[in-house]
Amino acid sequence: MKQIVQNLKSGEVSIETLPTPKISSHSLLIKTSKSLVSLGTERMMLDFGRAGWISKAKQQPDKVKMVLDKVKTDGLKPTIDSVQNKLNQPLTLGYSNVGVVIGIGSKVNGFKIGDRVVSNGNHAEIVRVPQNLCAKIPTNVTDEQAAFTIVSAIGLQGVRLVSPTLGETVVVIGLGLIGLLTCQILRANGCDVIGLDLDSRKVDIAKSWGINAFISSDNISNEKNILALTNNIGADAVIITASTASNAPIDLAPKICRHRGRVALVGVTGLKLNRTEFFKKEISFQVSCSYGPGRYDDNYEQNSVDYPIGFVRWTEQRNFEAILNLISKKLLTPEELVTKRVEFENTPSLYDGIGTGSELELGIIIDYPQIDSELIRNVELFKPAKSKSVGTAGVIGAGNFTSAVIIPAIKKTNVRLKYISSSNGLSSNTIGKKFEIENNTTDNNQIFNDPEIDTVIITTPHNTHADLVIKSIEHGKNVFTEKPLCLKMDELDRIIETTKKAETPPIIMVGFNRRFSSLVKDLKNKIDKLKSSKSLIMTVNSGFIPKEHWTQDAEVGGGRLLGEACHFIDLLRFLVGEKITSHQISYIDSECNDTFTITMKFADNSIGTIHYFSNGNKSVAKEKLEVYCQGDIHILDNFRTLQSFYASGKKEKKKLSSQDKGHNDEISEFAFALKSQEQPIELDEIFEVSRVCIELNDSIINA
Repeated sequence: MKQIVQNLKSGEVSIETLPTPKISSHSLLIKTSKSLVSLGTERMMLDFGRAGWISKAKQQPDKVKMVLDKVKTDGLKPTIDSVQNKLNQPLTLGYSNVGVVIGIGSKVNGFKIGDRVVSNGNHAEIVRVPQNLCAKIPTNVTDEQAAFTIVSAIGLQGVRLVSPTLGETVVVIGLGLIGLLTCQILRANGCDVIGLDLDSRKVDIAKSWGINAFISSDNISNEKNILALTNNIGADAVIITASTASNAPIDLAPKICRHRGRVALVGVTGLKLNRTEFFKKEISFQVSCSYGPGRYDDNYEQNSVDYPIGFVRWTEQRNFEAILNLISKKLLTPEELVTKRVEFENTPSLYDGIGTGSELELGIIIDYPQIDSELIRNVELFKPAKSKSVGTAGVIGAGNFTSAVIIPAIKKTNVRLKYISSSNGLSSNTIGKKFEIENNTTDNNQIFNDPEIDTVIITTPHNTHADLVIKSIEHGKNVFTEKPLCLKMDELDRIIETTKKAETPPIIMVGFNRRFSSLVKDLKNKIDKLKSSKSLIMTVNSGFIPKEHWTQDAEVGGGRLLGEACHFIDLLRFLVGEKITSHQISYIDSECNDTFTITMKFADNSIGTIHYFSNGNKSVAKEKLEVYCQGDIHILDNFRTLQSFYASGKKEKKKLSSQDKGHNDEISEFAFALKSQEQPIELDEIFEVSRVCIELNDSIINA
C-alpha cells in the first residue's frame, strides 16, 4: 500500500510504498476511499519542514535548550547524531479519512467488515486506527461529505466550550475551513452568527448562508461593527478559528464580548492576553483541545476505555457521530466547501502548490484508487548483497533507539540484515532505506519462518520481549533483545525452560551495553587486581518522565526500575564479578515510584548502592559511578571521564572526546559470538540480574 509522508529535514512530500499495517487488538484496518487535506495544520507542518535550521530553532526554543544541555553532558557528536536522527524521521500527513473496514482487532466492538467509517487516519491507501477514533457513516451521507467529519469535530468542540444557547450571538474570527464549518454548526444550534476574515471570498461564502460576515480590518473598526450588530451589548461568545502569529484576534475577543462572555481558542494565534480587558468583564477563556474529551489520552484512544456517557456526554468519537448526524439531516453541508479534488498519485504536486497560488483553498479532497488487491505484508527494499556474513538477522522494532544506535552498530559488523519489522511499516521503511536493509515487513512470522534467518534482534516495547525471545528460541534462532529480558517472574521461568529445551543452545544476549564501555573495561581491569571487597556507588540523575509515558506503564514498559535501572544492577554485577546474595530497595512514594535506592551484597562481601533519582534536572550529567577498595578510589563520570586516586598518592585521568556507553562494542561482541558460539554474557548472569530486578520491582508492587 502507499502513503503520503513529509521529510522533516527537507520538507519534501512523497508517496512511499509500505507493507500493510499490522492490525492491533483495539483497532480497525480501513481501506481509504477519500481523505481531506486540513490546510491549516498541514500547511504549518509543510512550512516547518521547508524552513532552514535557524528558523526551525527559533520555532522550538525549548528543544534548542535540550540540545545545548545534551552537548554539555554527552558531547557534541552524540548530540549531532541524535538531532540528525530526529530530522530524518518522516512525518505522516492528514487526519480526516473515509473508507471501508477490511480488518478488525480482537477486542473491537460495534464494527464489522464492510462498514463505511470516518477516522482520523492519515493520507494512505490503508490505515490502522483505534476504534474510539472511528465512527460509522449514515447511508445518506456520501464519502465526500463524511471526509469533513474530523475537521468539523474540531469546530464542534470549540462550540461546546462556549456552550451557546438558542438565540445567543457568537462571533467566529477566521473563516477558513474550520471557521466556516463552525459557522454552520452554530447556525444549526439556533445562534446568530457573525463572521470575520481578511479574505473577501470567504466572507462572501458565509454571507451566502445568511451569516453576518464582514472583512476584518483594524480592531477598532471590528469592535464598532460588532457592537452595532448586537445593539451595543456585545457577543455572548467568541470562537477564534484563525491561524496567525498575530495577537490581534485575542486582543479583539474580550472587547467584542458582553459582560461575562466566553472566548474559546480553536485555531493558533498570538497569546499575549490583555488581563484588564478580560478582568473588567469577567470574560472566560479556554483553549480547545482538538476533537474533544479523550484526545491524547492513550487509555481512551489506544486501549478503547470509553468515558461513561453520564459523566462525559461528548467524547471525540461521539462528536464525530454528532457531526455525521448533522450532515445526514442536511444541517451541515460541507460539500459546498470543496474547492479542489486530486487523485492520490498526484498529491506531491498538490503539496508543492499549496499556499502559492491565488485560487481559494478550502476543502481539498484526495480520491483513492479502488482496486481490490491482496494485503501485502512485506516490501522488498534492496536485493541481497553478495558478501560473507557471520549471521543473517531480522530486526523487530523500528523506534528512535533502533535507528540511532542499534542499526548503525550492526552495520559496522558482518551481520546481514534481511528484515526490519514494525507494526505500521513507515518507521521501518525509513530505517530500511537508510541502512540498506533488504526487506520491510509488518509480519514478524516472515522473520521466524525464514530458514536463512539465524538471528532475531528485538527492540520493541518491553512487554513484548518475553514472547518474542521465546518464539525466537523455539524457531532455533539466536536472539539479542534490548533490556529488559522480561517483566514478570513467570516470563523469566518460561524463557529459562525454553532455553533448556532447545536442541542447539542459542546465543542469547540482553542489551546491557554499559558493561561494554571502554572506560568500564579499564575500570574493571584496575579493580580486578585488588583482592579485598569493594564498595560501589552508582548515582543516576535520570530526570522526570510523566506517568503517561509508555515506560511508566506497569503493563507495557514495566516502570523505570525494570526498564532502565536494570542497566546499573548489571553493571555493578559485572564489575564485582560475583553473585548477588541479597538486595533491597527504598523509594519515595509517588505516582510512579521512580526515585529509589537499591542496596546489594555480593558473594565476596562487596556492597553496591544504586541511587536512581527522577527528581533532579538534566543540566547535570546523568550517571556517575564511584568504586572504593584498598585505599583506591575510581570515579567514572557520565562514561566520558575516568579518574583514579590511588592509596600511593598517584593519580590518573582518562577523558574521551564523547560519551561511550558501550553500544558499538556490545553489538561487536554479539556479532563475534554468532561466529564463535560463545555467550558474550553468561546466561546464568543474565537470568540472575533479571530475577533480581523483578524481585525488587515486585517488592514495590506488593508493599
